[in-house]
Amino acid sequence: MSDRRLYHFPLSGHAHRARLMLSLLGLPCELVEVDLRGGAQKQPDFLALNAFGQVPVLVDGDAVIPDSNAILVYLARRYDASGRWWPRDPLVQAQIQRWLSAAAGPLAFGAAAARIATLFGGPLDMARAHQIANNLFAVMERELGTLPFLTGETPTIADIALYSYTAHAPEGGVSLTPYPNVRTWLARIAALPGFVPMQASPVAASALG
Repeated sequence: MSDRRLYHFPLSGHAHRARLMLSLLGLPCELVEVDLRGGAQKQPDFLALNAFGQVPVLVDGDAVIPDSNAILVYLARRYDASGRWWPRDPLVQAQIQRWLSAAAGPLAFGAAAARIATLFGGPLDMARAHQIANNLFAVMERELGTLPFLTGETPTIADIALYSYTAHAPEGGVSLTPYPNVRTWLARIAALPGFVPMQASPVAASALG
């Protein structure tokens, strides 16, 4: 039994990026599903792990790491001796941080928000969310026209942070058809050894109950 546990929800892109990083690094991990619909993330035992009441949370021995981007940085620094996923070059690290900020900003408020509203309901200015998503994808499209990955010739945690919600953007009504470079990049990520997909969701209203 591994002393490493990932508290997750299968339809969460934030949780998927953590699970994907663990798999790409070949790190065994027990997956503990958190019943978000039932409010398990707001119960005292979970809040003791993450005071914000959100998934994912990684428990790695005595270390408890909430937040998906923090988990990516931790795993890369702790377990990637090659420095591939978090290169030591300060300029590359700054470029990675730029994309981590994009994952926490326009990706979260654009494609991710539109997907959540489509799948689970809730108030959202959908047109605004789509605009935010398309603005981000347009930037990614331009930059991926000259680079195979977001910061250079090899993937880093920047690519993992952006992958899940970009790949599943159509579930929120954001088409990837206008972005061939983005779609090619998604295929490159999916071809990496150790890749695990995120669970897909129905998008038709009738399938959502």
